[in-house]
Amino acid sequence: MLALEVELVILREQGLEFEPVDYINRFMGLSYERFHTVMDEEAQTRIGRPLSGQFREDLASRLRQTMIARLTEVPGATEVVASVTLPKAVASSSTREGLERKLRQVGLWDHFAPHVYSADHVTHAKPAPDLFLHAAAALDIAPAECLVIEDSVNGVLAARAAGMRCWGFLGGGHAHDGLAVRLTGAGAEHLLTDWPEAARLLPTAF
Repeated sequence: MLALEVELVILREQGLEFEPVDYINRFMGLSYERFHTVMDEEAQTRIGRPLSGQFREDLASRLRQTMIARLTEVPGATEVVASVTLPKAVASSSTREGLERKLRQVGLWDHFAPHVYSADHVTHAKPAPDLFLHAAAALDIAPAECLVIEDSVNGVLAARAAGMRCWGFLGGGHAHDGLAVRLTGAGAEHLLTDWPEAARLLPTAF
C-alpha cells in the first residue's frame, strides 16, 4: 500500500493519472525495470512524451524515505513464517537492496536468509516464471512441490507458469474488492484473508 501511494502521487505529478484498482491489477508485481519500461510506454501513448529524466531517481528516493518512515509488518506475518519448518524463500519483484532493507525492517530477514531472491537475480521477472524457478532450484525443490503465496495478479501468473501451486493473499493494504476475483482468475487455487488464516491452513497444504 505504501508503494502504491507513492507511485500514484509521483506519476500524477508527471501527468499520468491512474485509478488505483486498475493500477494494482495491471502493474503490481512487476520488477522495477519492467515497471519503468511500461510507464514510459504509457506516457508516450497517453501524454505524448516520455517521463522526465528524474522520474526513476525521484521515485526510488521517495519510496525509500516512505518505507523507512512507515513500513511495518503485516499483522501475524513474522509469527507464521517463523512457524514454517519446511524450506522457504522470498521471491520478490523488488530490487535486491530494497528487499533486504524491507525484510530487515519488519523482522523477517533472518527467517528467510539466505534464500531471498529479487528481480535482480533473473533476466525476466514476474509475470515470467523465472524468479520462482530460480528460488525453487536454490532450495532444491521441484516446482510442482512448491506452494507460492502471492498478493498480485502478475505474481500468481508467474507462479502458475512455473508449474507451482499458488494461494492468493488478500491481507495487504492494497487489496480491493475485485482482487479476489482477479487472483482466482489468474490461477490462485485458494484465497487467504490474513496471516492467521495462513497459519491454520498451511499444515494441511503438504
